[in-house]
Amino acid sequence: MLSSIRPPAVAGLFYPADPIVLSAELSSYMSHASLHKIQHSTPKMIPKAIIVPHAGYIYSGLVAAHGFSCISAITDKIKRVVLLGPAHTLYLQGCAIPESTHFSTPLGNLPIDSSGAEKLAAYDAVTISNIPHKNEHSLEVELPFLQHCLDEFTLLPILVGDIAPELMAELLELVWGGDETLIVVSSDLSHFHPYDEAKQLDRETCQKILANNSDISSEQACGGRSLNALSLQIMRHNLNITQLSYQNSGDCATSDASDKSRVVGYASFAIS
Repeated sequence: MLSSIRPPAVAGLFYPADPIVLSAELSSYMSHASLHKIQHSTPKMIPKAIIVPHAGYIYSGLVAAHGFSCISAITDKIKRVVLLGPAHTLYLQGCAIPESTHFSTPLGNLPIDSSGAEKLAAYDAVTISNIPHKNEHSLEVELPFLQHCLDEFTLLPILVGDIAPELMAELLELVWGGDETLIVVSSDLSHFHPYDEAKQLDRETCQKILANNSDISSEQACGGRSLNALSLQIMRHNLNITQLSYQNSGDCATSDASDKSRVVGYASFAIS
């Protein structure tokens, strides 16, 4: 197969395009998250999966860092990341994996897990195409965090569209792997409600996530279909889920970004 690289679509928009600035920003977020763990005596865990948001870093970077910081004890073991997120830019039946051999960010190129992709490609529910991935941000914004936290690893990016949670869970099981594989689900929570209303809606959604409900709607969380599949996997593998962080865009420290009239919610979780 000829090498083909999916270039970043939202560098300079959702996160810095300059690799030096980007690395410094990631270090700052991760340092804040690590300090929070120490101050709150967060118990150490060995996560199999994490749930993290995917907005611009100014809004959700710190919440995402809480999720990524919990893999610090196992970074030497992780050799593959299976990354799931919603398709925002077009309607997608089933799910989609790319034809590209690499995904690129300002921090470098990430090789696609060809073995995992081949397993999924055998199923009718899986589309093999670069088109759904071309302009999608839900997976891309997690990549610099992964590159910052991990050494060498392969990536299996899966855009999740209109698909039953049971079927998506079966596909996820095919690439679940062992200690070498980290599952990352990318999702924000409610969108464009007033601040207090959003907090209540998101509180209810977080409770559903913690209870392993597999009926979360796309209005409650844009990555609801991925979350529903993950909830079935949590029960299949007898795992536990812990909430690590929550805030919404109204909590943003930058005054011109903290509009409380229409906010988006963000949370991070660890599954171990």
